[in-house]
Amino acid sequence: MILYGIPNCDTVKKARRWLDDHGVAYRFHDFRKDGLDPGKLQGWVGDIGWEKLLNKAGTTFRKLPDAAKDGLDAASAQALMLDQPAMIRRPVVESASGLSVGFAADDWQKRFA
Repeated sequence: MILYGIPNCDTVKKARRWLDDHGVAYRFHDFRKDGLDPGKLQGWVGDIGWEKLLNKAGTTFRKLPDAAKDGLDAASAQALMLDQPAMIRRPVVESASGLSVGFAADDWQKRFA
């Protein structure tokens, strides 16, 4: 299992704490430090859609000029996420049970415990 995110993100902290508390082995991939392969992001967009990956509620997205937010499509959203990975909803988890975004303890209990 690979957990992608940013270490100081509160949701990523909760997710990592949950995994540690439940003895679930994982590798952490820091978007900022380790980067993000464009092909990997393209695969995620193909699997779950850019709308689910792009965090429009986050401060990084909200600070964008309106011109950058208007008329978003898969290509422009991917360019934004590659340029500023903090715009990706977190955490992103690749596991044997598939790809997921976000953290919900009840869901994770069913999937990983």
